[in-house]
Amino acid sequence: MPEKPPATDLHPSVLRVAEALRAAGVTGEIVHLPVPTPTAESAANQVGCEVGAIANSLIFNADGEPLLVLTSGAHRVDTAHIARLVGAAKVKRADPDFVRAATGQVIGGVAPVGHPQPIRTLVDNWLGKHEQVWAAGGHVHTVFPTTFEELLGITGGTAVEVA
Repeated sequence: MPEKPPATDLHPSVLRVAEALRAAGVTGEIVHLPVPTPTAESAANQVGCEVGAIANSLIFNADGEPLLVLTSGAHRVDTAHIARLVGAAKVKRADPDFVRAATGQVIGGVAPVGHPQPIRTLVDNWLGKHEQVWAAGGHVHTVFPTTFEELLGITGGTAVEVA
């Protein structure tokens, strides 16, 4: 089971996420995982939940603008469908430099909040099937517990079908 990291060990991006969560009134705390979580499956194994309860934070390039899709770990995002939903000519997975520029975080640890600027966000309806979901905390070793409703609130996101 994950544990709360010592405050002195927090990465700067994790500190920004923690600050954003506190400002939004989130009570779930960021926890440290002993092994990096590059996939939803690895995160689910470490926190002890179904893979569908992992909220993957995926950054896409939508006609040159960042788009955050918080999707259930059990789903793949249909980019053509997402493009139609947001009115973009093309939506594609963002490269690592684009992700870092948009979020200040690296792929594998992108949190739903704590970015330099707000990012348009879509939240997978499937996450609403779980009482608790886990989202990245700004680093590949961190996650925090939340809910579908809370993700919508803290991101200003729109609930959609992503697949």
